[in-house]
Amino acid sequence: MATRELKPGQRRITGGGIVADLAIIAWFVFALFPILWMILLALKTPAEQTSTYFVFSPTLENFVTVLTDRGTELTSVDFKTAILTSLLNCGGAVLVSLLIGIPAAYAAGRWKFRGSDDLMFTMLSFRFAPELMVIVPLFVIYNQIGLFDTSVGMIWVLQLVTMPLVVWILRSYFADLPEDLEQAALLDGYTRLRAFWMIALPMVRPGIAAAALLAFIFAWNNYMFPLILADSAASTVTVAITSYLGGGGQAYYNLTAAAALLGALPPLILALTIQRYLVRGLSFGAVKS
Repeated sequence: MATRELKPGQRRITGGGIVADLAIIAWFVFALFPILWMILLALKTPAEQTSTYFVFSPTLENFVTVLTDRGTELTSVDFKTAILTSLLNCGGAVLVSLLIGIPAAYAAGRWKFRGSDDLMFTMLSFRFAPELMVIVPLFVIYNQIGLFDTSVGMIWVLQLVTMPLVVWILRSYFADLPEDLEQAALLDGYTRLRAFWMIALPMVRPGIAAAALLAFIFAWNNYMFPLILADSAASTVTVAITSYLGGGGQAYYNLTAAAALLGALPPLILALTIQRYLVRGLSFGAVKS
């Protein structure tokens, strides 16, 4: 019996393929169910917030309450201000990380010296070290030098989270660039700085976009530093979300879900905006690093 030739993009239907497809669909349902449940919870009234029903009359009142209430019995946090403060703090931390991290990654990718790998590993360990190890001395230092509950202080501490990511991701990009291009530019009279600016930097733009987005997400999701090192002026959205869990002696799960969805929008919008660079960047160098 002749086998039918497949067109481009088609695949042969087999029992194993069907099982694999069903397994992938089941995994997606399992992975996305918490998000679906949070969306449903954000649309429920306070009387329905502990129910497990999927059928109810949805309301947008929770989103309105989160965006408009301030100083009520629910919470003293202004959620809109918390989002703007998070944008300022996280954006500042990413900017500082890029300004310092890009030259550092270029140097790490281009020049090897004794102990360079150990130095890079030490930098990466800052990212994975438990924040509880440094939070107490940072709290004391911040109170003594006046950085407690300030955006400058939050930017300073959040760049500790984002800087290792930026350096490690971009290091592999610069290491994979053909050095001959820069050598040719140097022969044409370029200085090392100009060759870096005109030749190397434009070629790693997808990597910069991917590194900046990942750094922004890590800074945005950080909870420990804003919780301990900020009070109200520099408090971020992650701390504001949890304020609905105990305000007035009651946990408002529906408001928490609405606040979490609103808080997830800025990173999501940013990811969609630079999606083209992100996909290219992650597939080129970030995964490899």
